[in-house]
Amino acid sequence: MKALQCEMCGSQDLVKDGGVFVCQSCGTKYTVEEAKKMMVEGTVDVKGTVKVDTSDELKNLYEIARRAKDADNSENATKYYDMILIKDPSSWEANYYVVYFKSMGCKIAEIWSAASDMANCQSSVIQLIKDNENDEILQKAALTEISLRNTMISSMLFNAAKNHYEGIDSSIQHNYIQEYCNNAAASAQIMYNFGDEVETKFESKYSDISIQGWKGGIGIHKEYVKYLQDKTGNINIINSYGDKIRKYDSSYVNPNVDTSACYIATAVYGSYDCPEVWTLRRFRDFTLDETWYGSLFIKAYYSISPTFVKHFGNIKIFKSQGKKLLDRWVAMLNRKGYENTPYKDKY
Repeated sequence: MKALQCEMCGSQDLVKDGGVFVCQSCGTKYTVEEAKKMMVEGTVDVKGTVKVDTSDELKNLYEIARRAKDADNSENATKYYDMILIKDPSSWEANYYVVYFKSMGCKIAEIWSAASDMANCQSSVIQLIKDNENDEILQKAALTEISLRNTMISSMLFNAAKNHYEGIDSSIQHNYIQEYCNNAAASAQIMYNFGDEVETKFESKYSDISIQGWKGGIGIHKEYVKYLQDKTGNINIINSYGDKIRKYDSSYVNPNVDTSACYIATAVYGSYDCPEVWTLRRFRDFTLDETWYGSLFIKAYYSISPTFVKHFGNIKIFKSQGKKLLDRWVAMLNRKGYENTPYKDKY
């Protein structure tokens, strides 16, 4: 005689309860006749159409998955939400958290891909909430939960990208600016897409939640604009989301965006944050910017230097000769009292 074994999950932990045998692992129920047949033949030969009640199994899986989720156990959460997704493809929770926890476990080289996956899943997940959660309280609870999780993972991915970039040796850091900007942009897009999709699918019903998404996107976006070639275009995008926010909150004011990257100095020294560039940024903010002709020079510099660096920034003679000139200039400024310690721009 064979051991009694659940056909759904393979467990042998079946307990008789109320005239049926119940699998303690997944909740599947078997009649006494089915159990006897399984012990004799190993399988139950069922003819016709049989509706298997998996509600208890799903309940158990949700309980285990949520326990793993609350403990931030990415491996187990992904595993059990994957199992839920097979049995309940319309579950917004499983669809969202399978992507979320896979993204949480990404490596530095996978940040762009992970952030893009998170941004792309927003539309389908929010549609599932709209289609399957008819109660407005449950709808808002689900959207609020996603909003909080999106904020966490977008910030985590962005900060990981930023810390990685800032940790690269200053002599080669300029080679990684584009990678950093791509990772940061994908992180911001998670929040932008979330706000857009909530508004698209629910209109103004949950405008407060849409606003949270847009503000989160702006908060990340404004941090890397100074490294981009098309600063004006990106500021326009930020301002367009500010306009969306003001449709529902007229008091909102667009943030100031730091665009003051020292292009030529950054190209020469390989970093916006290094002693030489800190010295030059102090000179810019506390000497040049104090006079009308100095301010005019700053504006001319920032209008010309991006194109100049784009065409000549990677030429060896530009870097070597430019470094000699700037080294002398920086040394003179240091003698005059301009410090070369870490510095945050005045504006």
